[in-house]
Amino acid sequence: MRTVKLTNETKKDLLSNLLKRSPKQYGEYENRVAAILEDVEKRGDEAVFEYTKKFDQVELDENNIRVSEAEIKEAYEKIDPAVLSVIRKSAANIKSFHEKQKRNSWFDYGDGIIIGQRIIPIETVGVYVPGGSAPLSSSVLMNTLPAVVAGVKRLIMLTPPGKDGKINECVLVAADVAGVKEIYKCGGSQAIAAMAYGTKSIPRVDKIVGPGNIYVALAKKRVYGNVGIDSIAGPSEILVIADETANPRFVAADLLSQAEHDPLASAILITTSRELAEKVSEEVDDFTKKLERKEIIEKSLENFGYILVADNMDEAIAAANEVASEHVEVMTKDPYDVMTRIYNAGAVFLGQYSSEPLGDYFAGPNHVLPTNGTARFFSPLSLDDFIKKSSVISYSREALEKVHKDIETFAKAEGLTAHANSVAVRFEKQ
Repeated sequence: MRTVKLTNETKKDLLSNLLKRSPKQYGEYENRVAAILEDVEKRGDEAVFEYTKKFDQVELDENNIRVSEAEIKEAYEKIDPAVLSVIRKSAANIKSFHEKQKRNSWFDYGDGIIIGQRIIPIETVGVYVPGGSAPLSSSVLMNTLPAVVAGVKRLIMLTPPGKDGKINECVLVAADVAGVKEIYKCGGSQAIAAMAYGTKSIPRVDKIVGPGNIYVALAKKRVYGNVGIDSIAGPSEILVIADETANPRFVAADLLSQAEHDPLASAILITTSRELAEKVSEEVDDFTKKLERKEIIEKSLENFGYILVADNMDEAIAAANEVASEHVEVMTKDPYDVMTRIYNAGAVFLGQYSSEPLGDYFAGPNHVLPTNGTARFFSPLSLDDFIKKSSVISYSREALEKVHKDIETFAKAEGLTAHANSVAVRFEKQ
């Protein structure tokens, strides 16, 4: 891996390079995505079936686009029992974590006044699960279980079929374990369009969540406002902060766990130890030779892999906060002290034995995290993404009478006399 001294200049170059992975940089795809969205909005199922045949080489119609109970049963018969057991354990951990995020409606009473807030689950949510080379059954659990815990009434899932017209058995079983009752064989921009506008076969939803490729990301961006979305997901990221106490083999393995996702994935080590930097680079080279996704890893590291050597821990932490990585691992003598100074991170992993895949698969916190520096203002997917809040206001005549002149004064100061009149009319002498 490239190893450089951390300076203002190298940090600036790194941040500039990482920004190249943002969907904002892929303007050439915008017109293609817009055309697909408009076509699906206009022609519905007909367009969805045509694009599925074109992009996935699968013939779909209104009779086979929805996954059947027989297909779910077949998935249970095919899945490795050990994988099924792990899916169930992981689902229990994820559900338990998100149950702790539940909020209650609340109301304050007194002197003829009731004010409060109602917590209401979103009625219909669509979850997108990407296809591709890796069946992301973990993403199924992470995107659906918070919705289930929140009480979403109708939860549907869309995912592209393989060339055999089927969905991976692990993906189907994970959806069933989570409690998803409607699964559709549909991927890409056309899937986002179908959920945003509705077709004869696929219902219109109120919100779309879930990651995807650049076409999916741009489609979600374009339909936002017509429906809600979780975020514009970018390529995966990991940043490790380490000192001389870190195990270089562990650090290297964790960096590669994200580099294997995508040639656009980012893997960064910031360390105060030049010796550790050299050892990690050697371990990265050794591991890469043996790993199955070697080509993807090499491209990722060549484009977006860095080892930065800092003069001190304060400098390392400041740089980490500027990068605002999706995943931040802290492998230092006192990781808890460092953690208190990390303000921008999707998820923070503390200590030598808290490797990033623990969060991806099993621990319980959500692995749908802000990317591309958006951890500066975004949070992980949570129960809050599947609820709405409505304010409640009730004043008696006596309560309003005490304050009506204040309201009228405020309204008149803004030049909104109809607002003032709306209150004043209630106290006109008959």
